[in-house]
Amino acid sequence: MTGEPLVDGPGPLGVAWMGSVPYAEALELQERLRAARVRGEIGDRLLLLEHPAVYTRGRRATPEELPLGADWYAQRGIEIVDVRRGGKVTFHGPGQLVGYLVAGTRDVLGVVRALERAMVAVARQDGIDARGRNDEGIEYTGVWVEERKLGSIGLHLSRGVTTHGVGLNVVTDLTPFGWVVPCGLTAPMTSLARETGAPDLQVDPALDASAAVRAAGERFAAALARELGVDVGPADADEIRAAAAAATPF
Repeated sequence: MTGEPLVDGPGPLGVAWMGSVPYAEALELQERLRAARVRGEIGDRLLLLEHPAVYTRGRRATPEELPLGADWYAQRGIEIVDVRRGGKVTFHGPGQLVGYLVAGTRDVLGVVRALERAMVAVARQDGIDARGRNDEGIEYTGVWVEERKLGSIGLHLSRGVTTHGVGLNVVTDLTPFGWVVPCGLTAPMTSLARETGAPDLQVDPALDASAAVRAAGERFAAALARELGVDVGPADADEIRAAAAAATPF
């Protein structure tokens, strides 16, 4: 990328690996960090993590996207959470890289496209011919391999600061995607592992998914920083949690 940075925080984009974080906890963490960012108490941050199995419903979701009912999903250990991000229903779970961007910006569409291009870059590093399809309509926001969806984007902007971000399937067991209508589409889902023939959690439940996700996260963070036009620097997960705990959400 050339020109002015797409985000306006002081210093580099601070990137932290947060491990596996329950969705509700990650949501509160983002809200508190957003408040701290609005007040200038922290710079821009990218949180990299995994979630336990959860379906999230964005503002454009419809009941038909969860056709089997909340009790059916709960029996399989999957919670359902309503969120303020854009988009529809999506699945997060082990083996998927989640990247939450808490950053100031005046160009939210530019940030969305940067997130998309960063996921494409990660896939292409693995020899996967991935691409964005945003020109085909809002339902096609994300990253695709032919007609298969590899990564999702749902960003929220409030008071000039973003929250939420991306979900990139690395070694995810894709089965739960088949129990919903993900992102309002009936297109099949895919993953980095599926496209390269590597094992995933469906094939090998004992796979060290976190190691694979963290490695993909490092590549994603570097690519995103390039697309945003900023430097990248390490951030400590404990310090991020402490900053969030000290912040009062709006």
